[in-house]
Amino acid sequence: MTRTRLRARQGVALAAGAAAIALVFAGCSSDDNGGGGGGTGTGTAGAGGGSDCSVYSQYGDLKGKTVTIYAGIVAPEDQPYVDSFKQFEKCTGVKVNYTADKNFEQQVLVQAKAGNPPDIAIVPQPGLLGQLVATGKVVKPPQAVADNVDKWFGPDWKKYGTVNGTFYAAPSGASVKSLVWYSPKQFKDAGYEVPKTLDELKALSDKMVADGNKPWCAGINSGEATGWPITDWVEDFVLRLDGADVYDKWVSGDVKFTDPQIVQAFDAVGAYLKNSEYVNAGIGDVKSIATTTFQEAGLGIDPTQGGGTCWLHRQASFYAANFPKGTNIGPDGDVYAFYLPGKAESDHPVLGAGEFVTAFSDRPEVQALQTFWSTDTWANLKAKASSDDTGGGWISANKGLDEANLVNPIDKLSVEILKDKNTVFRFDGSDQMPAAVGSGAFWKQATSWITGQSTQDTVTKIQAAWPSS
Repeated sequence: MTRTRLRARQGVALAAGAAAIALVFAGCSSDDNGGGGGGTGTGTAGAGGGSDCSVYSQYGDLKGKTVTIYAGIVAPEDQPYVDSFKQFEKCTGVKVNYTADKNFEQQVLVQAKAGNPPDIAIVPQPGLLGQLVATGKVVKPPQAVADNVDKWFGPDWKKYGTVNGTFYAAPSGASVKSLVWYSPKQFKDAGYEVPKTLDELKALSDKMVADGNKPWCAGINSGEATGWPITDWVEDFVLRLDGADVYDKWVSGDVKFTDPQIVQAFDAVGAYLKNSEYVNAGIGDVKSIATTTFQEAGLGIDPTQGGGTCWLHRQASFYAANFPKGTNIGPDGDVYAFYLPGKAESDHPVLGAGEFVTAFSDRPEVQALQTFWSTDTWANLKAKASSDDTGGGWISANKGLDEANLVNPIDKLSVEILKDKNTVFRFDGSDQMPAAVGSGAFWKQATSWITGQSTQDTVTKIQAAWPSS
């Protein structure tokens, strides 16, 4: 299982119940709500029906053809993917076979190297995409896919699907990591306001301390992946304090972990997470961060669940799934989130992650599905299916995604953040770094750092793990 998918799946594990009930799909109708493969917008078109089959005619007659999809997205999140292709199957005649595997990251590489990959893989990180391209088995998508990505996604997203200057994979789903969870009801009762800058965030934290509270709660225990939440914290602060250019050079290895700019970011995070006055609200001392699972860390925010002890918790959009079913999540609810602010109110750096549609075949039916998948039509069908099947938890950076198809308030907030004209999006840094660093030394040394290791020792040890060539 990939690093990003591992985190997301662990995040929903506590909340997921039985598999969602599949939608019942009507046959192709004469209704005209659906967008075409080039992307004409779907508005609130349903996930399974309500689309004129004529808009799928551009993909040709694919009766008798089959396309295989392989992914690490397992139940219950797999069902919305299956459902999102139903109308395409009905109208083109193609059969889409979706297979999910918790060991996807390892197995897709094995399959590619052995020469028997699937037709399409849903790849959740640029680093893995690069490894797959290196096998020589990945094929470039048709020009229509590149055109759709240019139309519906920003250039940053196209860059993450590009390897050595060649575009290979269109974006699919996305997540926003630059969020701080809080309780709007608690804030209102205490007279607190959502901060708009980093200075205001620090001032708010100090105000909470002055009021007799420990504002922050955190947890980084995640089994073999223990430590990853700190990497997200550091990445967010590199973006905010040093900017996107330094961030890019750091991720690529041109700026070292020992660089003063990266040390500054670590220490800025330490001002929160290693501050005994700030953490670990309702749980323990600073060292308790290392032994607290990230799934449990922020649950103390909800005052209706015996919580109300934690005021602030930095975690990604997928954290919503960890709160008990029925939790009032929303702008005026018991639990919600706000954007982790930049240095200035006008600054809008956003850390996130996503998935990429990667093909190993250029058969016409495979290219047809790739093209459909890269449209706003598919994005809206997928969002609607996710809302109906699992209550949300899926978004895309596709500019044509209609927020009316999202029922989850955090999904809506995340899409608003991604669509903001001032947003400067950057993909999770550790997911792009060499594995020895991103899922090795960075996680391990960050854990040692939170339990007492100095910043200088930490960055020196992480840098030492960076491959020499």
